[in-house]
Amino acid sequence: MKTIVAKFRLYWPLTKGLQSGLLLATGVAGYMSARCPIFHIGTILGLSGSLFLSIAGSTVLNMWWDRDIDAKMRRTQKRPSSAGTVSPEEILRLGLVLSVIGVGWAVAIDALYGLVVFAGLFFDVVIYSMWLKRRTCWGIVWGGVSGAMPILAGRVLGLGGFDWIGITLALGVLFWIPTHTLTFSMKFFDDYKAAGVPTFPSTYGFAFTRTTIAISSVLAAVAMGAAAFGIGMAWGFLRLLGVLSAGLLMLAFTITFRPSDRVNFSLFKYASIYMLAAMILVVIEVL
Repeated sequence: MKTIVAKFRLYWPLTKGLQSGLLLATGVAGYMSARCPIFHIGTILGLSGSLFLSIAGSTVLNMWWDRDIDAKMRRTQKRPSSAGTVSPEEILRLGLVLSVIGVGWAVAIDALYGLVVFAGLFFDVVIYSMWLKRRTCWGIVWGGVSGAMPILAGRVLGLGGFDWIGITLALGVLFWIPTHTLTFSMKFFDDYKAAGVPTFPSTYGFAFTRTTIAISSVLAAVAMGAAAFGIGMAWGFLRLLGVLSAGLLMLAFTITFRPSDRVNFSLFKYASIYMLAAMILVVIEVL
């Protein structure tokens, strides 16, 4: 038992539990947005299990692939993958096992749902991490596409197909991701530079990056509002979503016209709170 607990403690940081949990929350919200009753407990558990394993698996595989550049950055040097506390072979094996079980479980639940889940993993690991991340700062677009797949997958599972609301929800997440990741790349500019990873700040400068964040935040708020209206969200919840969106936009425009490290950090934190709160609103409103 002690060995199992010790292994879990060693492996857990490789999954980025908070990030994986947030993406899982979008998947559950996507499913619930299709007006699927909460008492479909078997389906919800299957959705949650398959999505989490797939997301965690792709994250572990990213850790395995990026272990060399993570070792060059101060904020990631202590990760088990870059610090050497877990062997590369063990990390690769863990990532593959989690990914195969997660995607296989998803396909067993529903073929189309499984295809969307697989697409998210493929875009994240192969297109973003292995192909584009070290070549161009625009790789984050494809990383954003992978991040948008869980909410689309949940909607597809609930409906049995695609619709404009699911696509718009996915776009909301896609446009939200730069608000989170670009502030991160500015905060840790020196780390990314030391690792030789191209970012928007290093390629286009901080001013362009801040403008991109502001535009992306506006598009994210518009997309989430349109999707919420399409779902049929009650006006009270829509107003609350509007208040949350206003906070996101205020910080985004503040960082554009009156930039500071404090505002940058506030936007980075608020972006995650905004998305989680929006997903909770979708679920509560359906209930």
